[in-house]
Parts: sequence; C-alpha cells; structure tokens
Amino acid sequence: MSPTVLRIGPYRLYFYSHESSEPPHIHVERDNYGAKFWLSPVSLVRNYGFSPSELIKLQKIVESNEKILLEAWHEFFGN
Repeated sequence: MSPTVLRIGPYRLYFYSHESSEPPHIHVERDNYGAKFWLSPVSLVRNYGFSPSELIKLQKIVESNEKILLEAWHEFFGN
C-alpha cells in the first residue's frame, strides 16, 4: 500500500506503508521518475531519473509542504 499524501501538478507525493522503521520521508513520482526525501530536515535521499533542476523544484515543493507531510506520516504510522 502506498498512500498518496499530495498531488501537485504532475507530481504524486506518497509513502509506503511498510517503511515505518525508517525516519519520516516522502516519495515523489512523475511518469517513470522517482525521488525520495527525508522530511526533517528535508534532504534528497535517492533520485531515479529527475534532472538536477527538477530536483531543486521538488525539494522546494517538499519544503513548502513539510508540515503537512510530517503530520500525514505521524497520523498514518502513529509515531
């Protein structure tokens, strides 16, 4: 299961339900590209195909929605 937290433009922001043992993070996908960001502090963990300029845009999206994303993480995983 991978609950979608937000959709912003062409991007889907979600997490996997089996990743509760990791620090809070969010996955971002568009088409066949993907990235993973830690949420506190926001930082890129992995990139699967996004260009450097698009990664900067994605990081800004994650940063500007950090509070919402962290709340969704803690609500879902209960920690």
